[in-house]
Amino acid sequence: MILLGERPMWKPEHRRAADRSSLRYPSDLTDAEWTLVEPMIPPAKRGGRRREVNVREVLNAIFYVLSTGCQWQALPKDLPPKSTAHSYFMLWDWDGTLERIHHALYVATREREGREASPTAAIIDSQSAKAAQKGAPRLTRRALMRPRRSRAANAISWSTRSACC
Repeated sequence: MILLGERPMWKPEHRRAADRSSLRYPSDLTDAEWTLVEPMIPPAKRGGRRREVNVREVLNAIFYVLSTGCQWQALPKDLPPKSTAHSYFMLWDWDGTLERIHHALYVATREREGREASPTAAIIDSQSAKAAQKGAPRLTRRALMRPRRSRAANAISWSTRSACC
């Protein structure tokens, strides 16, 4: 048995708290998580049609894509359409809602484990340091988008190809 500070790492109460077998997908929000997150969801815009989409299911769809790494087109049929989930993802990424949700769930998880809300130590690997040097603050969106080549890069490679051959 692996001990950390003379205490077992996974106690029975930790296993019960981390058990997600009763959920449809492991990435779905539990009722306790939804209670914590629901107040952070911005209300529907005033003056338009009423919001008809189930926002919890939209968030479950976003978490499904983020946890599995699947394409938006590959969302299961029992989750909202890809266009709806992706639109909300882009909107909530832009207005900071996803960052607030992440922070709230992060703090709640640390406190549930009996730890301080913010860590006292950090480990940075060389890949993280390279990303920080390039100024990549929104890695979530980049991970879900196709890489694009700039027109300048295409022009340079095209001109060198024709010049040498």
